[in-house]
Amino acid sequence: MFPIGKGESVSPYVGRILKAIDASNVTYQMTPMGTIIETETLEQALNVAKEAYALLEPDCKRVYSSLKLDIRQGENNRLTRKIESVESKVGKKIQT
Repeated sequence: MFPIGKGESVSPYVGRILKAIDASNVTYQMTPMGTIIETETLEQALNVAKEAYALLEPDCKRVYSSLKLDIRQGENNRLTRKIESVESKVGKKIQT
């Protein structure tokens, strides 16, 4: 999620969102092209997205958002475990 029409660098806006994600106590991983969050419920994930949008709405007339949901009940710590699973198959540590 980021604003459109705010110049080439939107890191100040992304920083707002990242602070809110961090404060929400969900597991997350920032990547160069987005941020991955891990939640226990769909409602929790949508609440994080809604809060992020609320942080940009006051001074951003256009906000781009992209959401992907992978819901697997009874599993947690998937961000770490998915990477470890692939690393075990290729026989080396993958740069993240």
